[in-house]
Amino acid sequence: MSDKKESPRRVSISTANDRGPTERAFLVGIDYRMRSRAGSAAKKAKGSLTSGAQAARDSASGVSGASKAPPVPEFSAEESLDELRSLATSAGAQIAGEFLQRRDKPDPATLIGKGKLEEIAGAAASVSADLLLFDHDLTASQQRNIEKVVKTRVIDRTQLILDIFAKHARTREGQLQVELAQLEYMLPRLGGRGIEMSQLGGGIGTRGPGETQLETDRRKIYRRIRHVKEQIESVRRIRAQQRQRRESVPVALIALVGYTNAGKSTLFNALTQAAVLESPRMFATLDPTIRGVTLPSRRQVLLSDTVGFIRNLPHTLVSAFRATLEEVQRAELILQVSDASSPLSAEQDVQVEKVLKELEADAKPRLRVMNKIDLLPPRQRDSLRDDAKAIHVSAAKGAGMRTLLDRIDQLLQADALSRVHLRVPQKEGKTLAMLEARARIYSRKYKDGLVELDVEAPESVMRKVREFVLDADVRPVRISGEPVSETIKRERR
Repeated sequence: MSDKKESPRRVSISTANDRGPTERAFLVGIDYRMRSRAGSAAKKAKGSLTSGAQAARDSASGVSGASKAPPVPEFSAEESLDELRSLATSAGAQIAGEFLQRRDKPDPATLIGKGKLEEIAGAAASVSADLLLFDHDLTASQQRNIEKVVKTRVIDRTQLILDIFAKHARTREGQLQVELAQLEYMLPRLGGRGIEMSQLGGGIGTRGPGETQLETDRRKIYRRIRHVKEQIESVRRIRAQQRQRRESVPVALIALVGYTNAGKSTLFNALTQAAVLESPRMFATLDPTIRGVTLPSRRQVLLSDTVGFIRNLPHTLVSAFRATLEEVQRAELILQVSDASSPLSAEQDVQVEKVLKELEADAKPRLRVMNKIDLLPPRQRDSLRDDAKAIHVSAAKGAGMRTLLDRIDQLLQADALSRVHLRVPQKEGKTLAMLEARARIYSRKYKDGLVELDVEAPESVMRKVREFVLDADVRPVRISGEPVSETIKRERR
């Protein structure tokens, strides 16, 4: 064990700039090291690797006898603690101090060992911390045992994320989904709990989920869970009806996904001219928003902004938000937004991939959107090159938006485009106005009360103007199933 060798990583007192009382949080990170022949090599690497990262390196180097494979990017213990700091700030906490411990394996009773726990208790008390935030999931017994020693509230990473979700949920749907996740999290932790399960509780981790005073009675919890699930199912049915109405019209759905704080909402606003909340805080967006976008080809598509993903996203949240995340499953194209300026971009993308697999959406057509290039050094920014799978943009500055829309136009197969020659009577004002709005017009000639047009239009428009198409000049541009020209000819016969 390495308990005797460790000391607090940093203990600092910061000033509160927020209005009103702010809770002071003491952060505790744990790094479980695996002793192996590759241990000495791992120590030379930058940062302290998590067990998952070490296993990936062992596998890549052939330590365990496996064939060589590229290492899987993982968060180091320091990087994970940095993320916990961002989560705590998003929850409204003031960071009073931090502690990073390295162990070979978790202690079953207190996670970090009694001696180290007493040391942390002293460090937290010296900075007047109101609560301890663990960058690890705690069992109910571990949480109780730790609280007995430190004499202050203890919150694990899952409870912190649930609290942030409860703070940011605005719509009834979002509140229901957060409530379900909180109830399922609290169910095995009823022992010793009382006031914290009420909405009257104050502070981080105590924003209760229920609309009533929930006592430590499992029957009442189960009853509330059933009720919330019924309401969420009602929401799912309403969403299904809305989706059926949308799908009755050939309008493709595009979903924005990515790690939390990757800039999805900023990109959404840049593409749709909407006013969705943009915030540097994590999980600022919980409630899905759908807006229409007109592509360069004049095709209409729907863009959906979704909740951000995060490392070890609580399974209860993924299950509770399944009604919201169904938009990702139904999307014809996924825009995976990454923070190009973040040194953890590769690790974050791995976590997004895990959630997409859990949603069974990892096989969907996908386009990587590397956002925030305006934050890169000029030399690095100038060296960036777009390719078939990735586009580099700055949503905040509006850079690369046209290129992104063009690439989306190329990738979408729904409502295929065709280049045709039309002869429309001038008296057909509605038809001409529709073509002006929803088709690319390459040439226009007026002759004997007719307008001859050379246009590129989606299939949904072609069906409305089929009587004006000159058969000899139909030229399919992009095929999706049967060519538009053949469809038109058959319908005219």
